[in-house]
Amino acid sequence: MKKILLLIVAAGFMSLNATAQKINWVSFDEALALQKKNPKKIMVDMYTNWCGPCKMLDKNTFQNPEVADYVNEHYYAVKFNAEGNAVVNYKDKSFTNPNYDQAKANRRNSAHELARYFQISAYPTIVFLDENADVIAPIRGYQTPPKLELYLKMFKKDDHKDIKSQEDFNAYYTAFKPEFKG
Repeated sequence: MKKILLLIVAAGFMSLNATAQKINWVSFDEALALQKKNPKKIMVDMYTNWCGPCKMLDKNTFQNPEVADYVNEHYYAVKFNAEGNAVVNYKDKSFTNPNYDQAKANRRNSAHELARYFQISAYPTIVFLDENADVIAPIRGYQTPPKLELYLKMFKKDDHKDIKSQEDFNAYYTAFKPEFKG
């Protein structure tokens, strides 16, 4: 009986630990509403259902406890299907996917108007928005936890505002010492 009780307690702690390490994803509209009450930057994961590197980003980077904790503390996180059929209200405009085909829900589909607005041409792309919901930068491709850490911290601290050239970025990149394991 004690063994069963210990297993139940251990499973409960493991469950609590797992949920504490997950990113608190919200919809795009929710992030914009939250931002009005408590200004934070927004991180938008622009993914598609068929994208292999998008799945790797979910599994290897967004499940990383250090990434999840940092994102949850400093950003509103949005997971957005860039070929989905959600309706998003952004910058006084309603964005949809008028050519969305439900039969292609898990294959290549029409790009969402919001993905076009952000000029997304590859998946995954993480779009960072400032406290006014203006685009800071889209970051293309799969990011390991230490690589994503660079952008998370650079944008959080507004260090990107001092980077005026590729040379400036290279110097910032070289000086950056990642702390996240990955």
